[in-house]
Amino acid sequence: MIAKLKGQASGSPTLARDFTASIVVFLVAMPLCMGIAIASGVPPEKGLITGIIGGIVVGLFAGSPLQVSGPAAGLAVIVFELVQQHGLSALGPILFLAGALQFVAGTLRMGGFFRSISPAVVHGMLAGIGALIVVGQFHILFDSRPLSSGLDNLAAMPGRVLGLSPFAWRSTEIALLIGLVTIGTMLAWEKWRPASLRLVPGALIGVTLATAIAYFSGLEIARIDVPSSIIGAIDTPDGGFLAPLASPALLMSALVIAFIASAETLLSAAAVDRMHDGVRTDYNKELRAQGIGNLLCGLAGALPMTGVIVRSSANVQAGAKTRLSTILHGAWILGFVALLPWLLREVPMAALGGILVVTGWRLVSVAHVKHLFENYGLLPAATWAATFVLVVATDLLTGVLVGLALSLLELIPHRKSLRLTVEEDHADEESKVRLHGSATFVSLARLSETLDRIPAGRAVHLDLHRLNGIDHTAAETVREWLARRRKTGQPVALAGPDPMLRRLAAAGH
Repeated sequence: MIAKLKGQASGSPTLARDFTASIVVFLVAMPLCMGIAIASGVPPEKGLITGIIGGIVVGLFAGSPLQVSGPAAGLAVIVFELVQQHGLSALGPILFLAGALQFVAGTLRMGGFFRSISPAVVHGMLAGIGALIVVGQFHILFDSRPLSSGLDNLAAMPGRVLGLSPFAWRSTEIALLIGLVTIGTMLAWEKWRPASLRLVPGALIGVTLATAIAYFSGLEIARIDVPSSIIGAIDTPDGGFLAPLASPALLMSALVIAFIASAETLLSAAAVDRMHDGVRTDYNKELRAQGIGNLLCGLAGALPMTGVIVRSSANVQAGAKTRLSTILHGAWILGFVALLPWLLREVPMAALGGILVVTGWRLVSVAHVKHLFENYGLLPAATWAATFVLVVATDLLTGVLVGLALSLLELIPHRKSLRLTVEEDHADEESKVRLHGSATFVSLARLSETLDRIPAGRAVHLDLHRLNGIDHTAAETVREWLARRRKTGQPVALAGPDPMLRRLAAAGH
């Protein structure tokens, strides 16, 4: 009985922190769920359904307990194109198949494969998606609709600006003002917010102020359209639900969504692991959970989901300790949408456009390509640039495939031997790991698994004397592992050639 009472007492602070963190994540997620849905060309309630499933269902099964799943900006461009070309009804079966593929991949223990994708390709892809979101949501700021392609949106931007009139305040000018107020408030709050309110998200402050201005001023601008019942927004499948998958183009779309959603999720999970000292991610379990989530989103006719770094980092910073915070945030979204749909219908579209402009802009990390060039040379930087340009100018699949092809060129210096041998010697107080051969993305899954399973609380000696070379993907992984161990006070000694040690010291971004 005494032991039971002690367990409850020790659990109470954890419960309180999870409860508080869930509210913070809920406040971050609400405007993003609706904004990403609008950027995807679907009604906002579709994003809210995905947020609910991502919180309650995926949170329950996730392999990364502190990661928060929901609609992601990284898939908005793909969904927008799918809906434009094939209609909203095709999205459900595509997501159903994508989720099934993710679940199978997790069951086959393919989580490590996605961790091996070149960071240059992933960040170039995200930067391209961010640019497409910015040029698309730019038109929402003018109370208009985005065009069908990134280049068309880009070409139409000067016309939007030149069409403004300082003498005739129409809905266009008023909507732009509301959007700029949202953006300015977000940026100002994040720069100057009081320390006591540091967990209150800038997006919430921005959209609240914009909504209040529009409501009390009676402004005639477009507002979001939310149904009175969230249940009515669920599109249940009929007998011909899977019929669209007879199209090879839609089958390829399902494969692309499964691939990108998995890569973004597992990279986000790795980033979340660097933020806390708790339970490490089980990547295969996380992949299975994401598969279940996307399968259910397909059945409900909602948006695709991924693990999302913005919401996940807010969860960790708010002090979450267990998966309960993620589950509760999904319950808060459900309760808010069920009880207060009238409040959501007062939110201006331009305010959500402003949030997405800031979100998209932050995906375009020029600092990352600078980091690649300074620490790894021209090839990784060129891979980033090529992926970015092709995602914007052509389509996401082309950009990613070309980026993956360019990343293969990094294997040329190691062409004589791509094999990596890992020797482990675990004594009582110290673990020794020796690497022989070449550490590249080809062997990264095995290397990552070896490093991750080294027991905590002991010294580690990493011997690189017989390592012939290391590419930037493997270098980033080793550097992140080193930082994580040292952050928790676990000593790691490196031994090897000076150039190799300097490269690992400089790696990481």
